[in-house]
Amino acid sequence: MHLINERTRKSVAGTVEIAETRNARRRGLLGRDSLDEDAALVLIPCFAVHTAFMRFPIDVVFLDRDGCVVRTVSRLAPWRTAIAWRAHSVVELPAGRLESLDVETGDRVYVVPTREERRAS
Repeated sequence: MHLINERTRKSVAGTVEIAETRNARRRGLLGRDSLDEDAALVLIPCFAVHTAFMRFPIDVVFLDRDGCVVRTVSRLAPWRTAIAWRAHSVVELPAGRLESLDVETGDRVYVVPTREERRAS
C-alpha cells in the first residue's frame, strides 16, 4: 500500500503497515532498530503515541476520521509522548521524513493499494 497526500499528489510512504488490532498497536515499532526511509506504520484507532523503549526517533502525523492532518511532530525522540485529541489515527514515519515532504495541517492523506495488491483481489 502507498500513503498519498491528496493536495500535493505525492507519496508520503511507499510501504505502509496498518496496526489495527490492540496487540499490533501496542507493539508498534518496539523491537525494531529502524524504519525504512519510504515506510510508515499507521495506528488505527489512535490519538496518542509514546516512544518508550524505542531505539530511534520518528516523525508523527495525526489524522482525523476523514484522513485530514490535525498535527505533525518532527523527530520525536525516544522516551517522549505526543497527543492530538482530535486524531483518530496516527502515521509513524522515519525521523526527518516530514522535512522532505510537503505535509501541512489540513491536508488529507489516504492509502491506495499497490498494483500487485489490486491484481490479487
